[in-house]
Amino acid sequence: MLSFFRHRKALSLVLLLLAVYLGVRLKLWPHRQQAGISIGSKNFTESILIGELYAQTLERKGYLVHRRFNLGGTLIAHEAVKAGEIDLYPEYTGTGLIDVLHVAPPKNEHDAYQLLSSEYARQWHLAWLTPSKANNSQGLVMRQSLARQLHISDLSGLAKRAGQLRLGSIAEFEERPDGLKGLQHAYGGFRFKSTALYDNGLKYRILRRGDVDVTVAFTTDGALSEPDFLLLRDDRQFWPDYHVAPVVRQEALNEHPEMAAILNQISATLETNTLQRLNYQVDQQKRDYRQVVRQYLATIP
Repeated sequence: MLSFFRHRKALSLVLLLLAVYLGVRLKLWPHRQQAGISIGSKNFTESILIGELYAQTLERKGYLVHRRFNLGGTLIAHEAVKAGEIDLYPEYTGTGLIDVLHVAPPKNEHDAYQLLSSEYARQWHLAWLTPSKANNSQGLVMRQSLARQLHISDLSGLAKRAGQLRLGSIAEFEERPDGLKGLQHAYGGFRFKSTALYDNGLKYRILRRGDVDVTVAFTTDGALSEPDFLLLRDDRQFWPDYHVAPVVRQEALNEHPEMAAILNQISATLETNTLQRLNYQVDQQKRDYRQVVRQYLATIP
């Protein structure tokens, strides 16, 4: 009987110590989370890729990083960084101006960046770091063979020939002011022989198959790495620039001032064809985005 009570007392002590240990761990966990840098992304491949690029870059410099990827669309990511739920996420200059600030983008890149920087700082204490050269703007794409046959290389040429061609459109493109209606106003023409609506994920497949002659593109689409497709030049600069950059809470920058230089340095390596290539590896080759980023960073001195 004495042995039983001795074992029971020992077991009680172990359970008490375990409870204290777990209690301390749980109490400290939020502080441990706050000690690192929380990085978010929107819900598409490129945003997740760039968020992972920021994350691995900071981890290489010794930062503790928490990933909160695939948050949703622009406004969800913006609200998350405003509320301090994340410390930074990749955003695009054109998106910040049009969808967040609701202003017409200045044609001059410097003026656009200054407007973003001043308004984000004034309204929300958020900082725009230096945008990369990578430009994920809108565009129209054709098969190379057909474009050569019709001698089309830019949107002015397409506007004149549109009556002979079939457009594969995506949701809202026909009605948006920065879509088909805007192109008709800016260039004239653009009255296609026919228009059919497709899911964004199918557009290059149906273009390659010949079901349509023209489709809507984003200029960093992975499929544009393939030689079969030609992205037509926006010769009248109808679409604004969408250069990607980290949007960061100023409080996080105050705590880690060296972080700006680290992120600016990695952003400087990104160009439009770089993102096309990275997107292609994830979307077309079905590679894991973390591995793609790791391999890319290994090529940077």
